[in-house]
Amino acid sequence: MTARTMTRRPPRAPAGSRPGGRRRAVTVQHHKRWRPSSRRGGVCGYTLDGKTCSRRGAHYCEPRADRVVAFFAELLVHPAGALANTRFVLAPWQEHEIIRPLFGEVIWSEQWGRYVRRYTRATIVMGRKNGKSALLSGIALYMLCGDGEDSAEVYGAAATTRQAGKVFEPAVKMMRRSPLLARRLTHIRNARRLVDETSGSHYEVIPADADVELGHNPHAFILDEVLSQPDDSLWKAMRTAAGARTQALMLAITTETSDQVSFGADFIDEADRVMEQPARAPHHFVYVRKMPRTADELDRLHRLFPGRPDLPVSIDPWDEANWYWPNPALGSFLNIQSLREEAEEARQNHSAENGFRQFRLNQRVSQVSRWIPMDLWDLNAREIAPTPGWIAGRLEGQRCWAGLDLSSKLDLTAWCLHFPTGELLWRFWAPESVAPVLDEHTSGRFSEWAADGWITLTDGDTIDYDTIYDDVETDHQLFRIVDITYDKWSGEPVRQEIVKRTRLKMVESDTTYLRMTPPMAEVMRGLKAREYAHFGNPVARWMADTIESKSPRDDPDRMRPVKPQRDKTGKRIDGLVAALFAIDGGMRGMPAPSVYETQGMAL
Repeated sequence: MTARTMTRRPPRAPAGSRPGGRRRAVTVQHHKRWRPSSRRGGVCGYTLDGKTCSRRGAHYCEPRADRVVAFFAELLVHPAGALANTRFVLAPWQEHEIIRPLFGEVIWSEQWGRYVRRYTRATIVMGRKNGKSALLSGIALYMLCGDGEDSAEVYGAAATTRQAGKVFEPAVKMMRRSPLLARRLTHIRNARRLVDETSGSHYEVIPADADVELGHNPHAFILDEVLSQPDDSLWKAMRTAAGARTQALMLAITTETSDQVSFGADFIDEADRVMEQPARAPHHFVYVRKMPRTADELDRLHRLFPGRPDLPVSIDPWDEANWYWPNPALGSFLNIQSLREEAEEARQNHSAENGFRQFRLNQRVSQVSRWIPMDLWDLNAREIAPTPGWIAGRLEGQRCWAGLDLSSKLDLTAWCLHFPTGELLWRFWAPESVAPVLDEHTSGRFSEWAADGWITLTDGDTIDYDTIYDDVETDHQLFRIVDITYDKWSGEPVRQEIVKRTRLKMVESDTTYLRMTPPMAEVMRGLKAREYAHFGNPVARWMADTIESKSPRDDPDRMRPVKPQRDKTGKRIDGLVAALFAIDGGMRGMPAPSVYETQGMAL
């Protein structure tokens, strides 16, 4: 076990409790949850059991949430396990962290002239055996006959129809054991369908083949184990089909994936980003519970959830105090003894360890992970620059170090200047032909950034290197550049031309563990200390949001950035690599003074 994997936060009171002791209950203040600041709409007026919501605008409607909680407790029973055949009284974490916010948050709809659920999409990521099948079955039944939607279509899917049946079958058991639901719903066994004749609604399992699912109009779609989906075709087909519903819900639940380049990885990473910044997608509800793999990830969790008693206290996978976060049911209907036995086997067997980490601790067992938490990045804006030129004007004449990450002629190239007081100034170049491709992955923002001057597009299908040389020469005249650190794969002709024009010293580098570990560690330290100023550069932020790092399993202190598969993902990190080169230059400092400067010239 390395020192890094045993990293522990300083003692907190209480930062978590040991197995066997009582854990302090999590207090959830629903009305203080982040939500859009919209004040549209009159008084809500929703009433249930004598309780009327008097709030207006985007708000948490307690009676609506009460309705779903009561549906579970009064109509459903647990289908299996230690609680089988007992009333489905939601566990506190199920009720207050999933069901109440998911169904209680509402916004005013101008189209429908009433309040509707704010969340139309939900992602739940947690370890296995935390009661997800029963919870999803209950949600499916509520959407089928408790949500007040006529002709509701509820669908369940997974990688296989058999897997999807793991959510459908518990729903059938719940229906049969509920006198009211048994009278109201009909089970068509061969079609794997539950039918509600009263509202003309149905719930059924569908195959994971998007080509035949374009005729549906889902009120709810439940996708189990996203990590098993080969691509996003089924999700897209069902999501685009749900547009005609008043308050459709697209819900996906999964455990972490081991495949870094996959639909599942992108899906989970997006949920991670929304957890950091809910304003990124106000319609997207996320519940993500993963055991941190690094000290930086542990710090991130404690920033996002300050004071939570169930947070991990270290990154040690064998410390039982760290198991509660990825396993919220631990200590209630999830037996801790089973985890202890699996952990003991995992410590003796590498393949078993991977399974324990992925399925029990909900860790991505790939050595690749997202690197920069965006809350840290945004704290280092210092000021938001209205234009790129505004930044350059403020820094003119100052000393700095440069970094150059030159791509192929067909893609993005980045140049970054790093100043001693932490300012970062970028230039980006790309051929015009790449703009439509990157627009698809940035919702059209790439072309907007180019129009605003954050990116220089050159004519044709390849980058015009003369434009790059001219801009580098311009910066050489504006700033006191100490040296340029560049990727050795950039090509000797590029180096020669820049030296010819500027006479600047160029230092060869690359993106190996040896060269990247020091500047990456320095960047993370500086971000936490709020020592940088990127002035809200939108292109750099896009890259910071997608950059991933890789560490060898036997030495997690070493890091290097991972170059994305550009043709498959649409991700770009060139600007961050250029910044690392520039910061590496700053860490080397000023060149040693010449003997002539210190001793003078002999006459």
